[in-house]
Amino acid sequence: MWGRGAVLSEQCWLENEKKCAVVRKPKPGRKRQELLAVALGVKVGVRGALLWPPLKLFACSQISSLVRRAALTHNDNHFNYEKTHNFKVHTFRGPHWCEYCANFMWGLIAQGVRCSDCGLNVHKQCSKHVPNDCQPDLKRIKKVYCCDLTTLVKAHNTQRPMVVDICIREIEARGLKSEGLYRVSGFTEHIEDVKMAFDRDGEKADISANMYPDINIITGALKLYFRDLPIPVITYDTYPKFIEAAKISNADERLEAVHDVLLLLPPAHYETLRYLMIHLRKVTMNEKDNFMNAENLGIVFGPTLMRSPEDSTLTTLHDMRYQKLIVQILIENEDVLF
Repeated sequence: MWGRGAVLSEQCWLENEKKCAVVRKPKPGRKRQELLAVALGVKVGVRGALLWPPLKLFACSQISSLVRRAALTHNDNHFNYEKTHNFKVHTFRGPHWCEYCANFMWGLIAQGVRCSDCGLNVHKQCSKHVPNDCQPDLKRIKKVYCCDLTTLVKAHNTQRPMVVDICIREIEARGLKSEGLYRVSGFTEHIEDVKMAFDRDGEKADISANMYPDINIITGALKLYFRDLPIPVITYDTYPKFIEAAKISNADERLEAVHDVLLLLPPAHYETLRYLMIHLRKVTMNEKDNFMNAENLGIVFGPTLMRSPEDSTLTTLHDMRYQKLIVQILIENEDVLF
């Protein structure tokens, strides 16, 4: 009897286990809803509870930013921004072997191509298969200004161009309450001096108050850096998408569209823009003293950060109000979008 009872008990136990193991399929969107709630730090579970659309955008932005920042700071000592090689046809003196396929480079002239940023030598055909793993050599970077943004940060192994970091630190230390900050121009000759100092001395450039008492010289040098970039902070590829987003009449939909396009920026460009918007938000917080709000800064930085891929004066004039609006949105919603 004892053995039969044990068998029955075991059968009952197994049946209960099977019942407990039945997992109900979550309703469509339930998992996403819970993920958004976690990002917001709120509880869901009340029947019929829905997240307000702007809160959904905020939660999405928090998740996206966390993922992106985790990728950007995966290694504190090395920023793994992907960069394509800058190959140019090259004539090699003496025998040379391809550094990709290890085969000999035949011919007397133009035997292959060389990356002008890192010095990689490969066949022209092999250059099509080389991964985007260019690591620029500082010896090959002749300038700080007019240098591709990703190339510069890769060469210096930094998150952002050191010009941006150094200038913003100086401006926040002594210029946030300066009237007309970023709107008032400094002397062009002095701004050029700052540019030459960065090109010559790099991160050792002296832009202190002892050298340049007028903070407008530093703001001018920062704006000039952005204007001189061969590829703007808001890249040519994403420019049309930002303009289209700015044309959306519904504010919530427009904000969501801007957020989606931001994620298309190259990592170094995204991080630089994020850091700049945090700074410009601080500028607006001192509006009572400097008289610079988000709209005013949008007028200043719109054409500085965004340039149309079409070299047309008519297009530029037509897009100016949208450029201003995009920068204004980025500043006012910095905490949500980044």
